[in-house]
Order: sequence, then C-alpha cells, then structure tokens
Amino acid sequence: MYIVNEEDREYRFGDSGPKYLMKGPRMNFALVQFQAGQDFKAHYHNVMEENFYILEGEVDIVVDGVVNHLRAGQMIHIEPGEIHYVKNSSDKPMKMISTLAPFTDPDKVDVENYTY
Repeated sequence: MYIVNEEDREYRFGDSGPKYLMKGPRMNFALVQFQAGQDFKAHYHNVMEENFYILEGEVDIVVDGVVNHLRAGQMIHIEPGEIHYVKNSSDKPMKMISTLAPFTDPDKVDVENYTY
C-alpha cells in the first residue's frame, strides 16, 4: 500500500498532459489536464486498454476517426489498437482521470499526420 499526493507530481507538459499518480506494476492512473485549445497527439496501445473519466469541462476524444464530445460525468473506454486523439476545443480548461491496464511499458505507438 502507498499514498500519493497530487501536489508532489507534475503534468508532463507543464500545465497540461498526464500527471501520473501511479505507473505500474499492473495499471497506470493519471490526472490529465488540458487548457483551452491544447491537444495530445494521436496514438494507440498494443496491449493496454484506456479509460477517461471527465472531471471538469469538456473535451473531444477522437477514436478511429469518430469525434466523441464528452463533458463532466462521462467516461469513454478505448480498446487496444484503437487510434485516439484528445483535444480541448472549448475555451475553458478541462480535467479528467486516465487509467491504463494491464500495465505494459512501452506500449504507446504514436500516429503521425493524424487529422480529424
């Protein structure tokens, strides 16, 4: 057992991206934040499935070319192999929880020149 304080961790890109509170050994758990207009490049996972639960704001999560506009209180489940792209198209910050399981590192495959 262990306890993690969010204040002790940092977002990957300063004020945005994932902030991992746990990475492995069986799953990842992260807070993810995006300011207005920010995005996270398209990618997929070979093994891990990913869930996003929206805590605050709104976000577009594109899965295999389908735009899913999500708001606080909604969750989306993404299967291995599904290409996904995240963009905050709103004019306000958004925050969500991300879980990835089963933990496999490395497992993320970037997709170049992805547009929706």
